[in-house]
Amino acid sequence: MDVIKTEIADVLLIRPKVFTDLRGNFRETYNEERYRKAGVNCSFVQDNLVHSKQNVFRGLHFQLPPYQQAKLISMVHGEILDIIVDLRKKSKTYLQQIRIKMNAENEDQLFIPPGFAHGYHVLSNDACISYKVSVPYAPDHQGGIRWDDPELKLTDIINRPILSDQDKDLPWLKDVLNNYNF
Repeated sequence: MDVIKTEIADVLLIRPKVFTDLRGNFRETYNEERYRKAGVNCSFVQDNLVHSKQNVFRGLHFQLPPYQQAKLISMVHGEILDIIVDLRKKSKTYLQQIRIKMNAENEDQLFIPPGFAHGYHVLSNDACISYKVSVPYAPDHQGGIRWDDPELKLTDIINRPILSDQDKDLPWLKDVLNNYNF
């Protein structure tokens, strides 16, 4: 497996080794010992599988302390633009964002540590995303940021996404930063 550091040192792009032959292919999607050596220093307690249609935007979501989640994202089908925003006030990369195109063909994974807002926009006809989380979903500790916040500049690349009612009502980034401490 290859581990590629992103512009934000704690966010890792992981390329699992893929074994291909005439039957198809095989890859190991998680091995605790190997992933710990690669810098994924958490235990995962829940797996999620999400199917989304083209132009759906999910996010930008986060969980508040003490329920902050690390995530290991894997593509099962389709292509997305994954967006991560560093909300850790003591970080050198505070408020920086990363945008990474992910698709099932490249078989890359993305590790996102706690303290980040995360979302994605579906680029293909549909997409299926599998992800592991380090802490179970805690509805009373969930939060998010509007996708169209001017500071994020996502409206330059995303037009009229399909949103859940919950995501339509998320607060602006400045309100999140004033109300929460990460």
